[in-house]
Amino acid sequence: MEVAAREVSGTRAAGLHVVVSGVASDAHTWNLVFLQLLLEELGHRVTNLGPCVPDRTLLAECRELRPDLLVLSSVNGHGGADGRRVARLLREDPECGRLPMVIGGKLGISGPDGQETGPLLEAGFDAVFEDGSGLASFRSFLQSVEAGRRAIPASVAP
Repeated sequence: MEVAAREVSGTRAAGLHVVVSGVASDAHTWNLVFLQLLLEELGHRVTNLGPCVPDRTLLAECRELRPDLLVLSSVNGHGGADGRRVARLLREDPECGRLPMVIGGKLGISGPDGQETGPLLEAGFDAVFEDGSGLASFRSFLQSVEAGRRAIPASVAP
């Protein structure tokens, strides 16, 4: 399956290159558009892979694009299960194993009860943002990734 929507946008070179994607089982798009617009507003370049991205396609895109950050979003309530599978796949890959990645949205069918956070962190996510948690912690996380990127000398940056 080819990626349904692939859009690279944003112009500020100083920002991060962020890949935004839905998980394989989630066909929602408004959340991905919102994330893209938010990240662009914050000065980052975005590649939006769209909804229903198969795990192996996501891995291939991250290998090719070599982003600074992967942001996964789910609205259908199955993001926890899909996210754990994707995190393990990326963490096992030699090229993507150290890629900072986060997941957010409706991650379980019972709502934002925190039950998905621990397993998702254990699977390899650097941060988990459950539905309703607000944007302050997400913005803070972005700043920490950007600060870490600036700390890497240009001669060794990917």
